[in-house]
Amino acid sequence: MTLHAVAALDQLDPHRPLRVQAGTEELVLVRQGDQVHAYQGNCPHAGAPLDEGVVCAGLLVCPWHKAAFAVDEGAVCEPPALTGLRRHAVQVKDGQVWVDDQPLPDIAAPRHSDARVFVVIGAGAAGAAAVATLLEHGFAGRLVWVDQEQAPAYDRTALSKFVIAGQMPPDEVPALLEPGDLRRGQLQRLTGKVRSLDPGKRQLTLADGQQLKYDAALLATGGKARRPDLPGVQLPGICVLRSRDDATRLLDLAEPGQPVVVVGDGFIGLEAAAALREYGLQVHVVTRHALALVGQLGERIARSLRELHERKGVVFHGPVEVAGFEGSERVEAVRLANGERIATGLVLLGTGVSPATGFIQGLALAVDRSLNVDAHFQAADGLWAAGDIATFPLAGRPTRIEHWRLAQQQGVIAACNMLGERRRYDDVPYFWTYQHGQTLEVLGHGGQWNRIEYVGEPGLGDFIALQCVDDQVEAVVAVGYSRAMAVLSQRMKRPLNSREARELIDAWPG
Repeated sequence: MTLHAVAALDQLDPHRPLRVQAGTEELVLVRQGDQVHAYQGNCPHAGAPLDEGVVCAGLLVCPWHKAAFAVDEGAVCEPPALTGLRRHAVQVKDGQVWVDDQPLPDIAAPRHSDARVFVVIGAGAAGAAAVATLLEHGFAGRLVWVDQEQAPAYDRTALSKFVIAGQMPPDEVPALLEPGDLRRGQLQRLTGKVRSLDPGKRQLTLADGQQLKYDAALLATGGKARRPDLPGVQLPGICVLRSRDDATRLLDLAEPGQPVVVVGDGFIGLEAAAALREYGLQVHVVTRHALALVGQLGERIARSLRELHERKGVVFHGPVEVAGFEGSERVEAVRLANGERIATGLVLLGTGVSPATGFIQGLALAVDRSLNVDAHFQAADGLWAAGDIATFPLAGRPTRIEHWRLAQQQGVIAACNMLGERRRYDDVPYFWTYQHGQTLEVLGHGGQWNRIEYVGEPGLGDFIALQCVDDQVEAVVAVGYSRAMAVLSQRMKRPLNSREARELIDAWPG
């Protein structure tokens, strides 16, 4: 053990981590009463500096994407991180904090003999989080992870933000689990597509005819990109973006200086528009709305986002529908319902996804083809579902939300319940979008709000907006204010009025 004097005890604020150097290691110190804990300095998810986060409710909360870790042991409590923090030994002597520069060994969950077979179908956000949770909790039975893609699970959020901007090669998209995690327990990765699943028999059949019996299974197959039923929609050059292969195909066709048409103005469509503009293309967005995302963000924020895109050279067409696509051997133009024709050899469809549930037998599906689950994410005996395919009860209403972090949260809960727990979703939905160098964050699930309070002004720098139902905060939208948003990610688990929210924002202005 090599101890380094890194800080005085009275330097430590119990609500803010302190970044220190121990030898060559950059760490953060967290004070908990008279105890001090030392952890790795950056979040294991995306490398965010944890000293810019906050400590609240017994958790160290990441400033970027709101991963949360237990203050007393560094265990991961909330995604998008799927692993805990490396711990370092700490001693406090005469008001001075000393830290070992070598990490403590990991604490492995005990594994007992287990003859059960668990199957996780899907390797996106929910599936990867479930597998990580089962391994972390010491599941010692056979764990079969079925994935359509050859490469291990990876962070698909990078595709629309960085890969198609040319800032990250497709094969360098971060993996969701470390190689060492894939060797834990009796984990078996199986590449293939599920052709059918029979919940009554607890059996699934793969496309190659292989059959698997299971004791418990999690469906986490996510969504399939929708191709609208329009003339010419199958022409070469019309792309979707759901995988690394899709991103590679898009970049192979993209030529800086040439036009590209993005059909759709949701968050993914606008992220892709920003990324392709960064890549150097002339970007046209076809929108069916006068102002994109106004229902989710409110008019002031939606307008500032539109103006940001326009300042960067993105051209919007609409509100209008696409009438069809023209071309012979490849797409040559997008034809709009108002008669306009946009010449292009490349189109990206951002027209949403449909739940990938076509292989499920014997269970009634919702109107949108999603699978109804109970509060514990159980769909049938021995069968759970999480992520984009699951409609679950939220605040008493059946809800389906297509957010990456929410899918991870659901995967964690479902995995714990496969092991015999009875967890429910009691967290706060959260997502972020990155457009033209600006990160916009949303906490909560808005939709019922009838007024918005602002701190700062959208489009003129950092701001935070409280979407309220009368006086109760339903959702929060922000650019900047990372510490306030980290605290709100925990505080909004309980009812919060706008006065309390404003006081909290004033207390955490950075």
